[in-house]
Amino acid sequence: MLSVSAIALLAIGIVVVLITPGPTNTLLAAAGLRQGVRRSLPLIVAELGGYLVSISVWGRFLAHAAHALPWLPSLLRVAAGVYIAYLAVNMWRAAVALPDSAQPGIGLRTLLVATLLNPKGLLFAGTIFPAIAFVHWPAYGFAMLLFACLATPIALAWIAFGAALGSGQLGWLNPVKLQRGASIVLGVFSLSLAWAALH
Repeated sequence: MLSVSAIALLAIGIVVVLITPGPTNTLLAAAGLRQGVRRSLPLIVAELGGYLVSISVWGRFLAHAAHALPWLPSLLRVAAGVYIAYLAVNMWRAAVALPDSAQPGIGLRTLLVATLLNPKGLLFAGTIFPAIAFVHWPAYGFAMLLFACLATPIALAWIAFGAALGSGQLGWLNPVKLQRGASIVLGVFSLSLAWAALH
């Protein structure tokens, strides 16, 4: 089973990666903007299903590949750190643009495919989830349950954020400051991943 420190690191990693803007979160916010919170709730199931498949497939692949290529997990952590640093720089430079509410609604299939192709799945499998989660069923079940428990309220928050934008409740929000604050969080997280990979 996972240690308390491993559980804490897993939870922090899941939250930090899931709160950052990306294809899935942008679609969730756009759905909230266009369809409202209630009609967008089923999309959370599509997100969870997409991440479950993506993380599981990548995790099993990497668990088997690590036996033949023992340097692969460290390389993936460094690559993930570089990727997150790249995201942080991009977030600093540009505000997140949501499609307007006049466009058609977001469907379950659209969100499922976007989540399956989201690079965060590889990031979770290769660096955030402990390697033991992909070789022992109890650890896998616990990690996935923790993921679902954290992902659900975060997805709901993105939907509610889009709905609040659509209703004009967040007229005071400065997107540039919000974006730059998130980019700083991402930058710190990328440094921690690089540190963990090299030590």
